[in-house]
Amino acid sequence: SADIISTVEFNHTGELLATGDKGGRVVIFQREQEKVSLHCHPDFWLPSTDKTVKLWKVSERDKRPEGYNLKDEEGRLRDPATITTLRVPVLRPMDLMVEATPRRVFANAHTYHINSISVNSDYETYMSADDLRINLWNFEITNQSFNIVDIKPANMEELTEVITAAEFHPHHCNTFVYSSSKGTIRLCDMRASALCDRHTKCEYQHKSHGVFEEPEDPSNRSFFSEIISSISDVKFSHSGRYIMTRDYLTVKVWDLNMENLQIETYQVHDYLRSKLCSLYENDCIFDKFECVWNGSDR
Repeated sequence: SADIISTVEFNHTGELLATGDKGGRVVIFQREQEKVSLHCHPDFWLPSTDKTVKLWKVSERDKRPEGYNLKDEEGRLRDPATITTLRVPVLRPMDLMVEATPRRVFANAHTYHINSISVNSDYETYMSADDLRINLWNFEITNQSFNIVDIKPANMEELTEVITAAEFHPHHCNTFVYSSSKGTIRLCDMRASALCDRHTKCEYQHKSHGVFEEPEDPSNRSFFSEIISSISDVKFSHSGRYIMTRDYLTVKVWDLNMENLQIETYQVHDYLRSKLCSLYENDCIFDKFECVWNGSDR
């Protein structure tokens, strides 16, 4: 159904909540003191539809101009012969009207469906990620992007993992993180290399800075292990010190200074572990879930 919500996200102040559905619609809610009402705030938002990113300006109007000299109240041009005085237009109250105006379209850079968009802390660039590539964009340039991660093998039969999520560091514009279907998180520094998928910060498990992955217990391995360990979302804390990840049955918190072991693990719907076979048969085991920090990183 087109009405099924596919993503939810707060803005940085927590006052606005944006929801997107499978029909490609975005609705913005604004919190008020006594009630929650549905109306939009003048702002820019950056949704993606399949393989294209679009920048929109959202604004609201509760006044309209009246008393034009060359047009009547219906917007029709007046006969110049009837214009005998010069009037100053005035603003009259009106019912609240929300307008969404397209500003830019960033296209032709992704072969696969976009799964993540993240605005950089410099507010000049953002990145978009699909299954195999992450591209860096400038807001002012719509026809060119820079490929900063490319994990596509020369032979697609050798493909063993895909990118599942990506996000910029909240304070350091050169740093970003991306997760994979293998349950791996890679912390990357764009200052170290133009292409960040094959450098020392992102390559070897537990041997180089930048890779966060939990060692697998062989005794717990099953047919479903690889499926449920796939990371569906990754988020930096507001402070930038921690990373939170979400897989099918757990939420994990990692300290950037401690790569080999997560500092906290929260079980989610643990009772489903005994029902993985049924979930696999009806494809529910492939559902993706998001995670988010609250304002205090707790």
